[in-house]
Amino acid sequence: MLELTGRNGLVIGIANERSLAWPGALHFRQAGADLAITYVGERARPHVAPLAERVDAPIFLPCDVGRAGELEAVFAAIRDTWGRLDFVLHAVGKARPEDLRGRLTDCSAEGFAEAMTVSVHSLIAIARLAEPLMTHGGSLITLSYLGAEKVVEHYNVMGPVKAALESTVRYLAHELGPKGIRVNAISAGPVATRAASGLVGSTDLLAASAKIAPLRRNINTDDVGLAALLLASDYTAAITGETLHVDAGVHIEGPVGRGQMQGETEPRKKET
Repeated sequence: MLELTGRNGLVIGIANERSLAWPGALHFRQAGADLAITYVGERARPHVAPLAERVDAPIFLPCDVGRAGELEAVFAAIRDTWGRLDFVLHAVGKARPEDLRGRLTDCSAEGFAEAMTVSVHSLIAIARLAEPLMTHGGSLITLSYLGAEKVVEHYNVMGPVKAALESTVRYLAHELGPKGIRVNAISAGPVATRAASGLVGSTDLLAASAKIAPLRRNINTDDVGLAALLLASDYTAAITGETLHVDAGVHIEGPVGRGQMQGETEPRKKET
């Protein structure tokens, strides 16, 4: 079992029990870590508060990364409570509905800037605030998607935004490496989360991914949580600047998946 006893972590981006960040928090706690949990606005609080209680979070604060001062307040609480920080899971992304559902060609400058600020610059801000608290090194983990590397229908403005996020991971890894701070991204396969429901054709995407994936299935949120646990642990002490694909292998397939070439049209059934 991976051991995080005595370590302190921050999880940003839990909206409800189906969020990709939640199983990460759960696995961090089961491994012994103490956690700070945040939520975005009072509407989200009732959904996140029971989850924070489940992981015995001593720090539970609002954090809208687009609102001045809230991120800084979280790090001030971490400094006052623990004095240091060991890892962060950053699971934050946003795009205006009209930009997410419309063509990139038609995306407004304001919408593009907002998506970049919330989804990408927030990681930079977190790195800046975490750096002085990671006195013994640390791990910064963010979430990306295959749309950063290849065109995924209907992903639209978030494709360039996630590409910028993955590039940011590499530059932060370069700059913070001398202090023993690792920075990595998890490129998660499609999952039926609240965020994914905002994508046009998300149901079709899930079905297509299961057909072409070498493992013949979609991932679940727990797959992402276990990968985050690995990246927070000493088992990945020499890994930084990477994008780890947790997508059942979808990213290795070409335009026509192996299953389609062989005439397979159904996801592979698990053996019992």
